[in-house]
Amino acid sequence: MRIVSRIFLYAVLILVAISTLAPVVWMVSASFMPAGEAAQYPPSFFPRHVTLEHYTALFTRLNLAKYALNSAVLSTLITAVSLFVNSMAGYAFAKYRFAGREKIFRLLITSMVVPAQITMLPLFLMMNKLGLVNTYWGLVIPGMASIFGIFLIRQYALSIPDSLIEAARMDGATDFEIYWRIILPLCKPILVTLAIFTFMGTWNDFLWPLIIMTDDSMYTLPVALNNLMGEHTLDVELMMAGSVLTILPVMIVFVVMQKYYIEGIMMGSVKG
Repeated sequence: MRIVSRIFLYAVLILVAISTLAPVVWMVSASFMPAGEAAQYPPSFFPRHVTLEHYTALFTRLNLAKYALNSAVLSTLITAVSLFVNSMAGYAFAKYRFAGREKIFRLLITSMVVPAQITMLPLFLMMNKLGLVNTYWGLVIPGMASIFGIFLIRQYALSIPDSLIEAARMDGATDFEIYWRIILPLCKPILVTLAIFTFMGTWNDFLWPLIIMTDDSMYTLPVALNNLMGEHTLDVELMMAGSVLTILPVMIVFVVMQKYYIEGIMMGSVKG
């Protein structure tokens, strides 16, 4: 009976894996099909003849490399700044004692239930007052800190012994030296986890860059790909090639960092 139940479980897991991977595999496969083949009936799952014409068109005729560079630079910058700000705030909430600390933290956590779309109008008005509409700073500043990031770092930093910090203070270390030389190295797993979340979220973000940017030369890759869909609606293979280029960097980042990602998630789930 145990063998039968195990076989059934494996069969269900295999079916779920196939149903999850099949659209991704077809997307990659369709990107190598000649023009029009993906729209034929019955549709082909694998290309009859492999071609790179769509990828060539994206980088030559449609200049998608410029938008990919915009996304890469912005995602890297926002991730770096966000890690610095969130780690300092999370460490402060975990280890510093100040008036109203718990109330402020609870207020921050409560605000997580507010959908991001609701805050976009007041955020846009603020960016407009600051003259940051259609600038990269209009993307960077809202991404400098996140409540989720502060919460994640704070929960992890609670596990760091207070005696370690006090010993560093007795040795003459300043608050910033303690943060830089002790807290950051100890928080490496959760920082990598947060970096993956932030990079993937920024790279895939579509709505806010679409709202804040008006100059098409400053578009990020998801926004540029959306405009491409409007101009080449019937070119399915070209759209699939653009989609592959959009998800490829975040997949590479996740595969390279998955060891630290899993470690941070597992350790962070039992902290605090």
